[in-house]
Amino acid sequence: MRYLKYIQKDSVDIKRKQMEENNLTPFADAPDTAVITCCHVTDDRAPILYVSHDEDDGMWQFLCGGEHSDDDAKIVSLRYIYELDHSIGQLKDMRCGCYAERESPAGEWTVTDSEQNI
Repeated sequence: MRYLKYIQKDSVDIKRKQMEENNLTPFADAPDTAVITCCHVTDDRAPILYVSHDEDDGMWQFLCGGEHSDDDAKIVSLRYIYELDHSIGQLKDMRCGCYAERESPAGEWTVTDSEQNI
């Protein structure tokens, strides 16, 4: 009987830890979800000025708003990108197929449905 109590306690502790980890960002996606960013954001600390939530695969992209080559792409966790810029949490409910832009880190996000631009 003691063994069962330890298993139940460990199970509760694991569930509690998972819940805490999921609260590390306001997004519904898990904190370790892979997202796309650019080296300008990760290496040069450029501000995130463009965010998209891709319609075809649900992938998030957090970019500086500049021009990019394939070599500029980086894959990081959602938690990492959120820790760089908490203001992206304002976009947590942005639907797939939408993108958001702002002119500066202090600017307001403007969300656009990509179907509106067809």
